[in-house]
Amino acid sequence: MDHAKQVVEQILRGEVRAAARLIRDLDDGVPAARAILKELYPHSGRAHVLGITGSPGVGKSTLTDRLIQYLRAEGKTVGVVAVDPTSPFSGGAILGDRIRMQRHALDEGVFIRSLATRGHFGGLTASARAVITVLDAMGKDYVLVETVGVGQDEVEIAGTADTTMVVTVPGLGDDIQAIKAGILEVADVLVVNKADREGASRTQQDLLQMLELQVHRKDPAWRPPVILTQAKENEGIAELMAAVKEHQLFLARDGGAARQRARYQRVRQEFLELLREGVFRHLLQQLEKDGRLAAILQDIVERRTDPYSASEALILETLGPV
Repeated sequence: MDHAKQVVEQILRGEVRAAARLIRDLDDGVPAARAILKELYPHSGRAHVLGITGSPGVGKSTLTDRLIQYLRAEGKTVGVVAVDPTSPFSGGAILGDRIRMQRHALDEGVFIRSLATRGHFGGLTASARAVITVLDAMGKDYVLVETVGVGQDEVEIAGTADTTMVVTVPGLGDDIQAIKAGILEVADVLVVNKADREGASRTQQDLLQMLELQVHRKDPAWRPPVILTQAKENEGIAELMAAVKEHQLFLARDGGAARQRARYQRVRQEFLELLREGVFRHLLQQLEKDGRLAAILQDIVERRTDPYSASEALILETLGPV
């Protein structure tokens, strides 16, 4: 049996060490790891992927910890992808307050991976998707994807989820920020955490009103609920998971038509991102190899051409007219 097939079989059996090695190799850009990922892909698609996003400080990590605890009490297996900012010194992930999740580290039913935003494997979103595929193929019932904030990268990562949970707290003005970031458009469940704070009910009502006015949504047939939680006190978690499960049932209705529509859009986005990354990498390698990149840049610096014309000419030369 060759090495790739052996690794695939180990991961399909749920072996943690094999999965951890593969994820590390994917993060380091090892070519053989990508070949193994291709073999695992047909075995994915069974886990329910739950994206958790929101501004820093809203308690996403504590909420994620409580969700793990709740799902494990139900006997469900859980994978966690924690997307962290990159350390400026090591290039690795800054774990921060995610250390509290490590109490689940000795639980064989939980696999936690912190992913740095350096994202070797085709960028951050593709890196997260690769890890999700591995955890899914391992047989995890749920894969939780916790992101660091609400920027475009985080919105895209949340867009890889079956259910996207957007977390806010009273008093941060996140309701207005949510509109600006387009976060409400990707939300399937909204959470007002730290609900013991003053203004929690007002924040909940504000979000409900915004949803009433919202024109664009992932699926117009689904009305996102707004759930109040106090993650530190483990309050509201059962209600939150009930909302997630209701969304799971919604996706499964009519033969899973809503799930298929959502997954088609995700696959389209994933394919186009990989295509863009692959074409760019291949073209850049060719330009550097034959010295054309330096020549083009020098022409732009000396104003013999401009970056717009130079890039258009190169695209036309490489790919031909549309």
